[in-house]
Amino acid sequence: MTRVLIVTTALIAMTGCMIVDSPVKGFFGSRVRWGDFAEGDDMTPDTKEGHACMDTILGLFARGDASVRAAKADGKISKVSVIDHSAKNFLNLAGEYCTIVRGK
Repeated sequence: MTRVLIVTTALIAMTGCMIVDSPVKGFFGSRVRWGDFAEGDDMTPDTKEGHACMDTILGLFARGDASVRAAKADGKISKVSVIDHSAKNFLNLAGEYCTIVRGK
C-alpha cells in the first residue's frame, strides 16, 4: 500500500500540472504578482493594503480564504481601488495564492 502511494504521488508530481495557477509558470517554481482591477490612485499616503491567502501542499490539501472580502477585512478597507494577485509554487510541492487589495 505504501509503495502504491509513493508511486502515485511521484507520478502526480511529474505531470507538470501547476497546483497554483498564475499567468506565467516556471518549470521548477514561480513567484509572481499581477494586477486584476484598478480604479483611482493607490499611491496616496493614506492608502491601506490587505492580504488574503490560501495555500496547498502537493495539490492534495488546501486551506485558506483568498477572497476580496477577506482582503478588505484584513486591511480595514471600505473602498477598493486596486486588486492584485500573487502566486508562489515550488516544484508542485507547496503553493500559495493571494489576493492583495489596496484602497481607503
